[in-house]
Amino acid sequence: MAVRAKVCGLTCPGDAAAAAAGGASFLGVVFAEGPRVVTPAQAGEVVAAAHGVPVLGVFGSQSIEDILHLAAQAGLSGAQLHGSYRREAAARLRAAGLIVWKVVRIAVPEDLDTLAEAARDADAVLVEPLVPHAAGGSGVSLDLAVAREARSRLAGQVMVLAGGLTPDSVEKAAAIVRPEVVDVSSGVERRPGIKDPHKIARFLEAVLGSSAIP
Repeated sequence: MAVRAKVCGLTCPGDAAAAAAGGASFLGVVFAEGPRVVTPAQAGEVVAAAHGVPVLGVFGSQSIEDILHLAAQAGLSGAQLHGSYRREAAARLRAAGLIVWKVVRIAVPEDLDTLAEAARDADAVLVEPLVPHAAGGSGVSLDLAVAREARSRLAGQVMVLAGGLTPDSVEKAAAIVRPEVVDVSSGVERRPGIKDPHKIARFLEAVLGSSAIP
């Protein structure tokens, strides 16, 4: 099973270059909220350093028009949608040529019931724990049994697993849950927004190693 990786919460081109060189399939910059928020100019620098690896913008409350404007301004390849975006929003963004990931945050088992709707008109569904007062990058892991149930409900869809993954935990999580993509931010950082190139390398080596799991 091939597992791909996304390194998110990038704020500087050097970290983006390290992630791209290490084999990341996607990179991410945050426009939503929190300590990793970037300006359009910073996002453009990350895109330039990615050398063709798709960079997704993380959005939380921006309008579709704002997302399209920011994507064009920074050269983004896609949008990761947190919050209450409806399927029509995903359809508009995809029609404009952007990759669209819809985020589902899990706090209680009933939250799994929203997965099917989230998958409509999205290229992938990112599943992560709901952490109060945190929009992402909290370092809190999703219970792997819950993640496996999400995987089952997303059969036939691309699933992205996020939340608390680290170089030491990602191989086990990928083997148990079997997502198509794993997403990391705080797990490869020195401090919020500043990555550790050695942790990035270790994380990506673990992911690429897990790709050999039958």
